[in-house]
Amino acid sequence: MPAMKTQPRARKLLWILGAALGLAGVGPAAPAAGSPRVIALTGDDTMHYNLTEIDARPGEALEVQLTNIGQLPKAAMSHNWVLLRPMSDADVSAFAISAMSKAPDYLPDDRSAVLAHTRTLGPKETDSVDFTAPTTPGTYPFLCTFPGHFALMKGRLVVK
Repeated sequence: MPAMKTQPRARKLLWILGAALGLAGVGPAAPAAGSPRVIALTGDDTMHYNLTEIDARPGEALEVQLTNIGQLPKAAMSHNWVLLRPMSDADVSAFAISAMSKAPDYLPDDRSAVLAHTRTLGPKETDSVDFTAPTTPGTYPFLCTFPGHFALMKGRLVVK
């Protein structure tokens, strides 16, 4: 039987579905040349991401696709994904606190520490952001900046 050909968007959707279900080998094994590697990320009503660590190569093209899989109303349980430059846990907390009053995107006025971010999502909404991983190896924190979420919804991009 010949291999099924799928369009790029269909391949992405298959990969996202496979990642969400925890299935290995669903979708393309590697992104097409020139295409970013897609990271399927979900946030839920328990204030957790499905991934807390993302590995990347220096300068790698990435696309983070965040889906809020929760059911609570947007006013109570929105999620976003914000990637920051390397900083201490105390500085990450200070950043999150400074963002809490900045509805609707929950990003502070000074965004110099932000490397990439999605918009704030309500239930069943999806957003994506394309970016290039930093060229300097290291650990780059990410978090949800919706008020009160950063303590549980956080992780790190590890460039090596």
